[in-house]
Amino acid sequence: MKELLLQLNNLDFSPLFISLKTGIIATFICFFLGIFAAREVIKLNNKVKAIVDGILTLPMVLPPTVAGFFLLLIFSLRRPFGIFLKGQLNIQVVQSGLGCVLAAVVIAFPLMYRNARGAFEQVDRNLIYAGRTLGMSETAIFFKIIIPSAGPGVASGTILTFARAIGEYGATSMVAGNILGKTGTISQRIAMVIQNGDYYTAGIWVVIIMIIAFLIIVLMNIVTSKSFKNVRKY
Repeated sequence: MKELLLQLNNLDFSPLFISLKTGIIATFICFFLGIFAAREVIKLNNKVKAIVDGILTLPMVLPPTVAGFFLLLIFSLRRPFGIFLKGQLNIQVVQSGLGCVLAAVVIAFPLMYRNARGAFEQVDRNLIYAGRTLGMSETAIFFKIIIPSAGPGVASGTILTFARAIGEYGATSMVAGNILGKTGTISQRIAMVIQNGDYYTAGIWVVIIMIIAFLIIVLMNIVTSKSFKNVRKY
């Protein structure tokens, strides 16, 4: 017990703070992008919808390192766009906190998009028709009818997006690197200390991320159970 307390006292908690910060920012971005994309995609005809949906969902089924490869092709300081961002706007994506966020957004976005789209498609169309009959604009219908009705699904997507963002490793390691105190997330820290043979420290981080994951699952179950209660009321 004393050894554990000593280890915790000497533990650098920056990976936890970096992971949480990255997860929060990435979830915030994915929330709005995912809702916007889901709203626009469901308006398309079936053929176009299938193609656009495939593109937006692709990062979810590809290995994260593939997404990291494409991000490096775009934002590397050896590539034209990366050189432009650094030289003209002083923005550096590679080996930076911004790279952590960008990688997390790309990997986690499909979860938010798919959940939001599924929730929107489950909304009772009669409610939408009723809103139009009452003279409501499409924007008013979306915010006053669709969003409240799809709330549980959107909330579940948000929770899953956060979980995926804080656990991202492959794309993050390729784009942002593993700089302790700057871009080193929990997943990257676990991989590094295991490579160094420090299984004790790795075990501590594994326990920490498992506790976070468990709390996320509990939160999602609470949201889902509320959704089922609302369904039973109808």
